[in-house]
Amino acid sequence: MNILLLEDDLILSAELSKFLESNQFTCDKIYDGETFLRQIKNNSYDLYLLDINVPKINGLDVCQTVRSFDKNTPIIIISAYGDISDKKDAFTRLADDYLVKPFQFEELLLRMNSLLRRKISSENIDLDIIRIDDLIINKTEQKVFRAGNEIALTLKEFQLLVYLAEAQGRTVSKQQITENVWEHNFNTNTNTVEVYINFLRKKIDKEYKVKLIHTRSGFGYYLNPL
Repeated sequence: MNILLLEDDLILSAELSKFLESNQFTCDKIYDGETFLRQIKNNSYDLYLLDINVPKINGLDVCQTVRSFDKNTPIIIISAYGDISDKKDAFTRLADDYLVKPFQFEELLLRMNSLLRRKISSENIDLDIIRIDDLIINKTEQKVFRAGNEIALTLKEFQLLVYLAEAQGRTVSKQQITENVWEHNFNTNTNTVEVYINFLRKKIDKEYKVKLIHTRSGFGYYLNPL
């Protein structure tokens, strides 16, 4: 598990990092809010630990900024500010937990593990939910929604949409589609794939400004917002 720590107290930062690494975490240490926000643009973490009173951008503003694009990664505020108003401010900015300094490292570890278990459980629930822009595909219930509106698809249309979505933006050829969606149960010389792509476009894209289903000429099809 990868942890990103925002803490400008060099001694506490080093001690906390050492403790976490002794408990099988990796921990990157950051000392100001501006660098923290740059760091998470190109790196993935499982949990954030944020002090409030740090240089450049304070921890509460960092928390609010993170939550504007990342709703799921757990955030724990670690701060010397213990007033209820400070805690209220942190939770208003969608922090998951708040620990007042000085604290026992073991208590922090318990809280971290609790949040990480919840995160893993939530991710497992979401395995059957695919989200692309405002498109939601529920594989378990075989339902599709776009901008909150349910879209009725036939079974084969649904299977084709799921196949395109699970390609995660990669282009898939007609041959790949026939092998994975139709399993060679029809004549691949027909234009069946093209016909079904057009069916999907009418249902998924026609009424919406942002188009999701695209053709890469000579290669195949892909699903991604442009």
